[in-house]
Amino acid sequence: MVGAIHKVIGTETEFGIALRGNPEFNPVLLSSILVNSYAGLRARIQWSHEEESPGRDARGYGPEGGFIPDLDSGLVNVVLANGARLYVDHAHPEYSSPECYEPLEAVLYDKAGEIVVSRAQAGSVNVFDDGEELLIHKNNSDGKSNSYGAHENYLLSRQLAFGDVVSHMIPFMVSRQIFTGSGKLKSENGRPQVPYQITQRADFFEEEVGLETTLKRPLINTRDEPHGDPSKYRRLHVIVGDANMSEVQMLIKLGSTALMLSMLEEGVLDAPVGLSDPVTAHWQISHDPTLKHTVELEDGSQVTALNLQWSMFEQAAKYVESADLPETYGLVISEWESILSDLESDPMLTADRLDWTAKLQLLNQYRERDELEWDDAKLASIALQYHDINPEKGLYYKLANAGRIRRLFTDAEIAAAVDDPPERTRAYFRGECVRRYQDWLKAANWDSLVFDVGTDVHQRIPMMEPLNGTREMTEALLDASPDPQALIEGLSS
Repeated sequence: MVGAIHKVIGTETEFGIALRGNPEFNPVLLSSILVNSYAGLRARIQWSHEEESPGRDARGYGPEGGFIPDLDSGLVNVVLANGARLYVDHAHPEYSSPECYEPLEAVLYDKAGEIVVSRAQAGSVNVFDDGEELLIHKNNSDGKSNSYGAHENYLLSRQLAFGDVVSHMIPFMVSRQIFTGSGKLKSENGRPQVPYQITQRADFFEEEVGLETTLKRPLINTRDEPHGDPSKYRRLHVIVGDANMSEVQMLIKLGSTALMLSMLEEGVLDAPVGLSDPVTAHWQISHDPTLKHTVELEDGSQVTALNLQWSMFEQAAKYVESADLPETYGLVISEWESILSDLESDPMLTADRLDWTAKLQLLNQYRERDELEWDDAKLASIALQYHDINPEKGLYYKLANAGRIRRLFTDAEIAAAVDDPPERTRAYFRGECVRRYQDWLKAANWDSLVFDVGTDVHQRIPMMEPLNGTREMTEALLDASPDPQALIEGLSS
């Protein structure tokens, strides 16, 4: 037992990108055009990799173990006034949210990313020829055996043994997809064919534990890059999950995972449940939207994903009753229990909260009305349009506006989060520096900012503590500092 540290949370979303009217488009160029077209409050600066080490493995391996880090070029990168990052990662535009204090706030800033990318899309319209249209989707698969990520990040104590993370979190990650999936037509990556499955990503995971994120994807990623004081912190980089549109769904996903990790640090979890074949269990659960499929445990017994989740929920509910946690976690427990109860009774009862059931309900309505088979191209188009981030075209937005999907935020609250950073983490300081000092800001990463203050050497401000740099800590100093030189002097004193 090491004692739970506060769970700072962030998300990373790689958006699908295409150019209608031009099948020969270059996705890297398109992504660059999109990022450069964002006209909101931002600083177009270099992303500094000086303190980053994506090749370090949490199992103790060094960066020289034959792993080639998949760094982005950093050439097309903006840091936003809300503390987030928008950039080109491989062949996709990616929005990385600011660090958030609790899961409800993390959902808000993930949703703000949809507005950011949608505005960038609208700002790019004059770049393309007549008949061409830039399409952006918050999904995870192009249907051509290419998958792109929706990652989560959680602050962990360095004292927590990573082996304990693996043994407890694998059964949780394998089973939580019943409320984290965004739904997918058919199968990919050589898996058995099904007409519809729960999650877009399950077919692409091939290992239990590993460092990769784009090949041989593991259920538990071992990248040991804390973006903070490495003597105190780890960062669990979760790559096994879908990009979600539903706000309630994201709250349960982020909140339940944060609770599991806090319980693990506190040492209050029951002994881990071992799956005999976690990778196979993962895609098999996804392939059964009825949730009846059972998977084998190491002791030979059989359980469903719902069985596993109920056991973990009951432990979390008891923990929240006595732990000193933000109030949001009470809402997490309430929504988590409601989802599991409805999934157990009839999965379609969750169509007002879960993407995979909302989409399935929509597809079934079209199938019945137009007498469509599962392989009909019209269904594929509808399934994709659910994830369209254009608010005038996306089917998720149409369902939400019609009251068919529950919301946690108003449009105004999400729009405010596009420009205003979270106030209880270092994201506040980063975002305010972008707002106030963007002409002097030359480089940034999650744990530092670099300014040109007119001297021979650029000045770096370290930000190694995720819970420092809050509004309460820094607003007065920022208000008293007309330029970064004054800010640096104030910090020094």
